[in-house]
Amino acid sequence: MLICKWEKIPENMKNDAVHQYWRILRKKNFSLFWKRVFDIIVSFLMLIILSLLFIILAIAIKIDSKGPVFYRQERVTQYGKKFRIHKFRTMVIDADKIGSQVTVAGDSRVTKVGKFIRKCRIDEVSQLFDVLAGTMTFVGTRPEVPKYVEQYTDEMKATLLLPAGVTSLASIKYKDEDRLLDNAENVDETYVNEVLPGKMEYNLQALRKCGFWRDIGIMFKTVGAVLKG
Repeated sequence: MLICKWEKIPENMKNDAVHQYWRILRKKNFSLFWKRVFDIIVSFLMLIILSLLFIILAIAIKIDSKGPVFYRQERVTQYGKKFRIHKFRTMVIDADKIGSQVTVAGDSRVTKVGKFIRKCRIDEVSQLFDVLAGTMTFVGTRPEVPKYVEQYTDEMKATLLLPAGVTSLASIKYKDEDRLLDNAENVDETYVNEVLPGKMEYNLQALRKCGFWRDIGIMFKTVGAVLKG
């Protein structure tokens, strides 16, 4: 998770806007080291504690519909690296081939068990595997699919200086994102032009103010938002 030297930053990320954020984060490498230690310890313990829940969800998903337990969509993380995220599958097989890559309210591709999982907001608990592996962190910018990352402005690329996150302030503020896109004529276009810029304002602000205790606060806010929802 440590911020590497500027010379090692991918060429497509090197611009004046990213450099400003790089200077801020580079000074916080000590804090980022302990952030990674926290991720490893907590994700490992939570995987053990939630193992029974994982088994129950896996059985329910397999009984409800054909397909794998996990949805392994390609996403983008630190320095633009691609990885396949772990999410409990809540939609029919090949859902992204028969619709948009973002989900709207009342999406017909969502399975019966998937509706319950989404309502309880536990489909992303499986990303504990990604946190343990280091492709994600608990608090950080949510990982986007490559097609949306290609639309990033120079400043938005600064969010790729750190690993993608399971949750963030942007995730909390836009937890009902599917409702915002529900009436859009072109879901992908509306997401890129209206939703993504708003989320990125929160994500960029988080980079400027990142810190261990701030992350802990966001994790508690996330739990509160899920329980309230």
